[in-house]
Amino acid sequence: MTDTTTLTATMRAARIHGQGDLRIEEIPIPEPGPGDVLLRITGAGICGTDATLFRLGEAVVPAGTEAGWPIVLGHEFAGEVVEAGAGVTQLAVGDLVACGAGVSCGTCVRCREGRTNLCLGYATAGVHRDGGLAGYCVVPAAICEPAAPHGVSGDAAALAQPMAVAEHAISVAGLAAGERALVLGAGGIGSFATWAASSRGAEVTVFERDPERLAIAAALGAARTVAAETDADADVTAQLAEHGMFDVVYEMSGAQGPLDAAVALTRPGGRLVAVGVHGVRRPIDLDRITLQEITLHGTLALVRAVDLPRALDLIGARDAPWSDVAPDVVGLDALAGEGGPAAAAFARPGGAPPIKTLIDPWATAPRPFA
Repeated sequence: MTDTTTLTATMRAARIHGQGDLRIEEIPIPEPGPGDVLLRITGAGICGTDATLFRLGEAVVPAGTEAGWPIVLGHEFAGEVVEAGAGVTQLAVGDLVACGAGVSCGTCVRCREGRTNLCLGYATAGVHRDGGLAGYCVVPAAICEPAAPHGVSGDAAALAQPMAVAEHAISVAGLAAGERALVLGAGGIGSFATWAASSRGAEVTVFERDPERLAIAAALGAARTVAAETDADADVTAQLAEHGMFDVVYEMSGAQGPLDAAVALTRPGGRLVAVGVHGVRRPIDLDRITLQEITLHGTLALVRAVDLPRALDLIGARDAPWSDVAPDVVGLDALAGEGGPAAAAFARPGGAPPIKTLIDPWATAPRPFA
């Protein structure tokens, strides 16, 4: 447990100022307001959203920004509660918690339906407000889930937010035990989705170019892995045709070839879940969707009340450590240096392994996943 009497006035943080402008800075430690908790960050992950913000700048931030940049990046994080604001009763100082990152109003029509990820005033820590790539972070207590009751400790707690995004994607289509699922792309969300889907008893096939990621997919429960051809223009549907049709297909890549394959390989009456962000308008075979009564689902973020607890259960249920998915734990300085795993995660979103790089803002040197 952190001794709050030893807190200094400032902390180190990775703040983004604009396109390609990420700085490691010394800034004041924030103070929790009513309903908030101050977390001492134990780990924060990097994902494609962070890389997109780094490459393209504030112009790609969705509407709803609470304040202009600079902000502290990082929306995949866990931390230890070191101070609680007025009215916080569900968390205690010393608790290790996973943060869901998304902040919803609780009163709009979508929130009243329980679809808090579609809140009309939705904001995300690390996108619209300061996030977890820092020594400390203030977030509403309501978006945090204690890790210990789910059997999760250490660095694994920082994997809960992306696992919750994957669990939400899997659940949107109601994947059931015994069904055949296809996951197109085994990056961060695709890998977590493989575990979430196989944990439901589905027969999961994973399609991915990188052999190391395919090996991890097999370790995460994939019944079958299919190596994509290295030619980016290769016909994805043809590569998968021998494996038949699927009850549910998850398009994770954000690329045209896998999208075409997703439509072609969903069985009549099946479900297709669009997870990957394409960034451009894509042609899609709506005739097949119409004539075969295929249900097309979009998915966004996570529902904190449902998906975050399930995500921690999924992480805690794995006997093997998660170090295959997140082998590198490095300090904040690795974000600024060229050639390191953290800097590379910004340079090539969705690229080669590692699947997930974790930042320990207190680390002065790389260390093993613990």
